[in-house]
Amino acid sequence: MIMKFEEAAKFGTYISKSFAKDIFRLLNNYRDISASEAASRLGIHIQTVQDFLEAMAELGILAKKETIERKRPYFRYTLKIQKIVFELDLVEELKNTEGDALANSKIREKKNAGVRFSLARNGQYFSSLAIWVGKGRERSEKKISLTTAQGKFLYNLPFPDGEYLTIEEIRIKAGIEPEDLPEIKDLAEELIQYKVIELAAG
Repeated sequence: MIMKFEEAAKFGTYISKSFAKDIFRLLNNYRDISASEAASRLGIHIQTVQDFLEAMAELGILAKKETIERKRPYFRYTLKIQKIVFELDLVEELKNTEGDALANSKIREKKNAGVRFSLARNGQYFSSLAIWVGKGRERSEKKISLTTAQGKFLYNLPFPDGEYLTIEEIRIKAGIEPEDLPEIKDLAEELIQYKVIELAAG
């Protein structure tokens, strides 16, 4: 089964519980089981078991069927699959959200961004930057350490009164390898959110 990142995270959270193996053992041995039956069998709070069973059902690992007893409905759970093998495509799941759109946009440093750049020892690129985030008493300084490629990118970012350039144009000007573009785009996206970098109008 192929899971999205959020599903894999949810699965990992529940499968790491100390009682997970015991619940799956019951599910494997019983034709079907309710949350209350499993809870009493294992000496665990019923809501804890209910949450676990529901999570596994939502992930498609268990099947659930509503049953009525003494006019009260409840669910019984059955193992839907007996072997769990999942794939997580990190390249597809974690790629930059703005990706291609940002690559074709022209950018430059925003005027009065309130950012402080720190030069690397050789003076050829930036090693870090600091910006203020939040408002009023909640305002705090956020420091971002930069990779060499990111430092070169920002060192060659057009000034607030300079001509807008695309990320690719800045990459070539800075002598950055194409393989470093993903981390450049990731940083650019964040700095656009913090209003350090601005996009050309239109």
